[in-house]
Amino acid sequence: MKRLFKNHYKRKVEMLSGSWKFLADTESNGEVRGWQNGLPSGDTVIVPSVWNNELGLLNFEGCGWYEKKFTSEGGTLLFEFESVMTLATVWLDGNKIGEHYGAFTQFDIIVNDVSCGEHTLIVRADNRIDKKSFPQRYTDWYNYGGIARDVSVSELKGITVLSNHIKYELSEDLTNANVSSLLELYNASAEALTSCVNVKIGDTVIYNESVTVEGYSKLSLETPAVLMENVKLWDTETPNLYTVVTSTETDDYIDKIGFRKIEAKNGNILLNNRSIELLGVNRHEEHPDWGFAFPAKLMKKDIDLMLDMGCNTVRGSHYPNSRIFVDMLDERGILFWSEIPMWGCGFSWEALQDPDIIERGLNMHKEMTKYYYNHPSIIIWGMHNEIDTSKDFTIPLTKQYYEHLREFGGNRLITHASNHPLNDLCMGYNDIVCINIYHGWYNYGGTGSLKDWDKFVVDLKNYLTEKGWFGKPVVMSEFGAGALAGFHSHFDTVRWSEEYQRDLIEYCLELFHKTDYMRGTYVWQFCNIRTSYSMDLNRVRYFNNKGVLDEYRNPKSSYFKIKELYHRYASEK
Repeated sequence: MKRLFKNHYKRKVEMLSGSWKFLADTESNGEVRGWQNGLPSGDTVIVPSVWNNELGLLNFEGCGWYEKKFTSEGGTLLFEFESVMTLATVWLDGNKIGEHYGAFTQFDIIVNDVSCGEHTLIVRADNRIDKKSFPQRYTDWYNYGGIARDVSVSELKGITVLSNHIKYELSEDLTNANVSSLLELYNASAEALTSCVNVKIGDTVIYNESVTVEGYSKLSLETPAVLMENVKLWDTETPNLYTVVTSTETDDYIDKIGFRKIEAKNGNILLNNRSIELLGVNRHEEHPDWGFAFPAKLMKKDIDLMLDMGCNTVRGSHYPNSRIFVDMLDERGILFWSEIPMWGCGFSWEALQDPDIIERGLNMHKEMTKYYYNHPSIIIWGMHNEIDTSKDFTIPLTKQYYEHLREFGGNRLITHASNHPLNDLCMGYNDIVCINIYHGWYNYGGTGSLKDWDKFVVDLKNYLTEKGWFGKPVVMSEFGAGALAGFHSHFDTVRWSEEYQRDLIEYCLELFHKTDYMRGTYVWQFCNIRTSYSMDLNRVRYFNNKGVLDEYRNPKSSYFKIKELYHRYASEK
C-alpha cells in the first residue's frame, strides 16, 4: 500500500511487499561469497520491516541481505523502493542495477531488456555509520536497518510518466490559478516514439499535445500555463483536493494536489491570506514494535490523536515521513513540516565543512522535493536541525540549501531549527525563525527554572532586532520535558513526573501564545521514541521520554493540558 489512492490503471504494478528471505551479513563479506546471485540460506521475514525487531538482532549494525523472487513478462521494469536503511545496493539476477544512499526518501531503478519469466531481486541494506553518514553516530533516535517501506515493480510500455509536478500561481483574490505541469517522461522502448500526452486536473485539461522521446531516454517537459477559474482552495478547514491524471497512449500516473498559498508577511504566517497560529507537535515515525516500518493503521491513529489534541500542524522530525502519512494529512487538512535527517548535535565542525556531506545533504533535499512536491499539506521545508549555526562556516551550507528549496520547492516556507538562538548567523536564510530551547529541563547557563523563559523571550527579540531579522515570524519548534508514564508526585518540582512535564509545557504554551512576535509552537514531542543504546544521552530506558504520550500512545497528563490549551487558542481566532 504505497498511497491512499491508486496511482496507475494502465500500468501493471506488482507490490513486492510481503515475505522475503533475509540473512544478516555479520562479517560484511556477502558479496565476496556471491550472495548477490542468491542467498545460500536465510529466514523468512516480512517486508516492510527493520531487522532490529528480529530476535537476536536488536543491536546489529551492518549489512542485511534480502531476496525476493517474482515473475514478469519482461521488457522494461521500474523498481520503486520507498525506504531502505541506509545504503542500498540492488541486484537483479546477479547483475548490479543500482545503489542509493539515504534512509527516508524513495529511489527508483529502471532496467531494460529484462527477459520473461522468474527473476531474483537481491537487496543489501547497510546501516553502518561512518564520518559521512546521515545521521552521524551521535543521534537521538535509533539507527534501525532494513527495508522499512514498500517495494514495487512495474512493467513499462512505450512512453511512460515518471513524475508530474503541478506548478501554479494563485490570483490575488485566490479564485483563479495559472497552472503548468513539469513532466518527466521515459521511453521504455529502444526506438524513438511519439505519443499524445494529456494532463487533466479535475475536469480541466491543461495539456494535450504529441511528444516524441528518444529510445530508452528521459525527457523533462514544462507545459504552458493554463488558467483554471474558480478553484476550490485547500485549507485546514476545507482540505479540497484535485485528482491529477497524466496519461500517454500506454501509461498513466495519478496524483492529487490542493491549491493554497502560504507566506510569511509582516511578522505573520498567512495561509490563503489569513493569519494562522501553528499549534503542533514534533512526531517521529517510530514504534517499539515496528521501528521505522510504520503501519498505515497506526498513522491514522496518530493523526486522530493529534486532532483530538487540537493540533493543526505536525513536524516530521527529523526526516521525510511516509508518503501515505502525508496523503492522510492532505485529506484531513493538517499542515506539515518536512526536513532531512541532518540532526546537528552529531555533526562535528569538520563534518559541516566536508564537501561530500554538504553534497549528500543537497541530494536529500532534491529527493525530498522531487517526491513530495505536490502535497499541499507541506508548508515548511526544514534545511537542518540544531547544527552549530553560531559558526560562520554554516552560512554557505544554509544558503545553498535555501536557494535550492526556493527554486525547486514550490510555495513553501523555508527554515532551520536553531538551538543557538542568541548567536545564530544563518537566520537570514530563513522565511520563519524556528527555535529549539529547553529552559526548565536543560540548563543553558540560566537558573534552570521556568522563569528563564521570561528573560529568553526578551533576549530573543533584542537579538533579532540587532541582526535586522525582527519581523520574521518566530515559531518555537522544540521545548518540553521528560516524564515517565505513570510516575506522579505531589510536588510540582519533581523531574520526570507527569506533573512537572505538564506544568512546564503549560507555562511555555501560555507564554508563547501571548508573546506578540511568536506565531506557533511545536511541543517536543508527540510520543516517546527508542533512542541509542550506545550513546550517553541521559535517556531513561533508552527512550526519549519527552512524549506527551508513551511509546504505545497512552496519554500522560500533559496530553490533556495541551488539548485544553490548543482548543482554547483555536477558539480565540
